[in-house]
Amino acid sequence: MITVNGDPMDWHEGLTIRGMLKKNNWTFPMIAVWINDRPVHPDHFDTEEIPDEAVVQAIHMVAGG
Repeated sequence: MITVNGDPMDWHEGLTIRGMLKKNNWTFPMIAVWINDRPVHPDHFDTEEIPDEAVVQAIHMVAGG
């Protein structure tokens, strides 16, 4: 089990950031992600695996004026 933005989420071996985003249907192109308070560069979303019991924050980056 992991926590994503404060909510519990099922975890499985090999779960990547991209997999977590797809599982939540988050397709917004500008998303910032932290795993256990460590930022992860978007270039690593396909390969960075989320460890069991991790705390994940995913924030949609929005600009406006």
